[in-house]
Amino acid sequence: MNYQLICSDIDGTLLDKNRELSEMTISEIKRVSPIPFVLISSRMPKAMRHLQSQLGNVGTPIIAYNGGLVLNNNQVLHSAFIDNAVLETVIQLCEKTTIHLSLYFEDEWFVPSMDFWAIRESENTKVTPIVKSSKSVLSYWKKEGKGAHKMMCMGDETEIDVLYKALENSFHSEIMLYRSKPTYIEISHISVSKKTAIEVLLNSYYTNISMENIVAFGDNYNDIEMLKAVGLGVAVANAIEEVLQIADKITDTNKNNGVAKTIQELF
Repeated sequence: MNYQLICSDIDGTLLDKNRELSEMTISEIKRVSPIPFVLISSRMPKAMRHLQSQLGNVGTPIIAYNGGLVLNNNQVLHSAFIDNAVLETVIQLCEKTTIHLSLYFEDEWFVPSMDFWAIRESENTKVTPIVKSSKSVLSYWKKEGKGAHKMMCMGDETEIDVLYKALENSFHSEIMLYRSKPTYIEISHISVSKKTAIEVLLNSYYTNISMENIVAFGDNYNDIEMLKAVGLGVAVANAIEEVLQIADKITDTNKNNGVAKTIQELF
């Protein structure tokens, strides 16, 4: 098959056990250039650019927030953020708990304090958040006509369960809820998915490439739709069972250079 574009999830898929790009991954992605290698993640753009720099493909578009924001350099190709009325309710619900609420818009990341959760995310993504109360962020965004590309709720699993059910009941037609871990809820606009973000790229940037010419890599629930849509959907061996079942191909784990090994094999 004539594969002309590679898309890859980051955490649990592309990065090794130290949450870094291995030497083999970097060299294989550089070797197959000029085939574009697009990073597609729930991360914010700022948490992806250092990886682009290491891969030598800073001119390639990126898909952030699971498809909520598609960028070509600094040009916004697509943006979908959550209505501030939803954010207002999320703030009220979190206030009654010990749950940490992170708020994201483009390259802005706001946290109420540098607590355990903020420090851990900062270490994982190599981005430092801005400390600002959620209510102040809401007020600022209302004035600016902005909203959250992503909200991340992190905390006690029991409290997270209760919050998830409350949000699902109240806003099932407005937001997408995703449990990336038992202690996490990632929230985005209902229209957002990695598949639709790739479609944006094909319609506006890679206009000579079709879905069947794409290889994509993933490991979790938010990768399923993308892996089913592309020409070759590849799961890393450490992926969840649901991803392993729908994948066209299963490669080695993220810790054992699974993405790099498949690139080596295909190209």
